Amino acid sequence: MSSIGLVFAYLRNRPLATLMNVLLLALGVATIAVLLLFAAQAEQKLRRDSRAIDLVVGAKGSPMQLVLSSIYHLDVPTGNIPLAQADLIKADPMVKRAIPLALGDSYRGFRIVGTTTAFADLYGAKFFAGQMWKSPLEAVLGAQAARDTGLKLGASFVGSHGMTRGGQAHDDAPYKVVGILTSTGTVADRLIFTSVESIWKTHEEHEGQEITALLIQYSTPLAAMSMPRKVNSQSALQAASPAYETARLLSMLGIGIDALRAFALVLILSAGLGVFIALSSALEERRHDLALLRILGASPGRLFRLVILEGVTLTAAGVILGLLLGHL
Repeated sequence: MSSIGLVFAYLRNRPLATLMNVLLLALGVATIAVLLLFAAQAEQKLRRDSRAIDLVVGAKGSPMQLVLSSIYHLDVPTGNIPLAQADLIKADPMVKRAIPLALGDSYRGFRIVGTTTAFADLYGAKFFAGQMWKSPLEAVLGAQAARDTGLKLGASFVGSHGMTRGGQAHDDAPYKVVGILTSTGTVADRLIFTSVESIWKTHEEHEGQEITALLIQYSTPLAAMSMPRKVNSQSALQAASPAYETARLLSMLGIGIDALRAFALVLILSAGLGVFIALSSALEERRHDLALLRILGASPGRLFRLVILEGVTLTAAGVILGLLLGHL
């Protein structure tokens, strides 16, 4: 019988121990694979969502909260800013483009974003059906928002205050779906877009025209040095750098990922120790088999290779199974 045939015969003779060693090693490898995939994809997605935006301007508060709410739409806004102050920033020669955001409402957990038609250009969004809004209270849905809500072209819906279900509904200002975007793999997929005027119309009881934030693209690299300082010098405004805050966010995520990675390494070391113990026990059980192989002419080198091949087979099976589990 060949060496590999003997190895598989030995492994079949101890099915429970073989299975446990393979599963323990597979769990460690799968955990590390998941962590690496998660970290890489999270970083890629965060940077893709913010790559076209140089600066976010909003109300005073936490810069991280401002970025999370205005770019990733994962937090509540820091507040609103007067439209007049926003217009002054938009007129600055260092600003190439400033896209306003008016936030505060949602529909079935999907945020309604009051903005301009230029917002879709930030994410390269194309239309799957319909067209861009032309009048107030017309809405365009991202791919995931359309899929999960079931809204179709021509359908009407009513937004509610806040991001959670059960908020005050704006029954007197229903929206009409006029467009649905294709999937972009960005935050745009889970948003509902409309004009800033639509948001103002649904909140007519509030005096004064305000927006939540401005997404700014610089006209010159020099603006990165002076623009944030100029904005932060104004008492009611703050500027936040998406690149800096995203790096901070990734570093915070990295702490938790490092802890889980250490746990996965412990699993792998435990599995390796288990394989070593299993092989040592197997050698004790196979003394008569090994002696018989020596009598039949097997050299000590071949017996050593059998033991090593058995360990390599267990390890390879665990690694392959772990990678499959991790990717699944």
